[in-house]
Amino acid sequence: MLSVSLISAAVAAIVLDFLLGEPRRWHPLVGFGRLAGWLEQRWNAAAPGSVFKGAGAVLVLVLPVVLLAVLMLSTLPGWACWLLQVVGLWLVMGARSLADHGRAVAAPLRAQNVPEAREQVARIVSRDTQALDANGVARAATESVLENGADAVFASLFWFVVAGLPGAILHRLVNTLDAMWGYRTARFERFGKAAARLDDGLAWLPSRLTALSYALVGGLHGRFWTALRCWRQQAKGCDSPNAGPVMAAGAGALGVQVGGGAPYHGGWKNKPLLGEGRPADADSIDAAIVLVWRSVLLWLLVFIAGALV
Repeated sequence: MLSVSLISAAVAAIVLDFLLGEPRRWHPLVGFGRLAGWLEQRWNAAAPGSVFKGAGAVLVLVLPVVLLAVLMLSTLPGWACWLLQVVGLWLVMGARSLADHGRAVAAPLRAQNVPEAREQVARIVSRDTQALDANGVARAATESVLENGADAVFASLFWFVVAGLPGAILHRLVNTLDAMWGYRTARFERFGKAAARLDDGLAWLPSRLTALSYALVGGLHGRFWTALRCWRQQAKGCDSPNAGPVMAAGAGALGVQVGGGAPYHGGWKNKPLLGEGRPADADSIDAAIVLVWRSVLLWLLVFIAGALV
């Protein structure tokens, strides 16, 4: 049985995110990222780095914040606990921010201003965006919206419902460290391994629930079975065990094809094609944003139904 207080806090946090987006100044995650960067420079100065130091860095950065959240929730009065959980979940979620970044790419792309679209998509992907054409920009942005919907929205919601605010904070901080350190480079291959593996574990079930949500929402346009087929047949070709199901099911639900080879700063990287249908364009970015928001609504309906049982 789901807690009515917890579900009402989740609903309030989502409404807050929809109305306000993330704070433009003094965002706690920005400060956390700076602290993580400072610590990494001191603990990972020489390649190939240390797995043990990387694991220690994860513990030093994440554990105190999670324990502080547990302590505050155990000592504050009921109304203050509820308010803390609302504000805390709002801060770790990023649905509105994700939509804003996606639209910032779609708008210049629709106006055929490819240079501006490249600059905007560079804010949300790690590719060599200067080498992308219009379709490459659209594919990158569509993939980013679908994948980050799982990371920045649904995984946080999942762990919030399972373990309250400490669970949501744990996931979001680990996911932030994975985004900073989870690269297979000489510098991060070993140091970032703990963050990457922990993030994979925390995201395994939420990513598959996200893929299922995308498929169910895609069913509104008759693409439920298409999304499931793309998930089953295409996801296994992706490097990431969690991004593959999300992007394949999401692209199938949209009736668009993404994936394929892409330029990165380290060279060209071949990727499997995901989804099926029309080539990605500005409309597919907007459609991906709508898919994420409709999936959020689906989760809220499930939460509310669970709380009423």
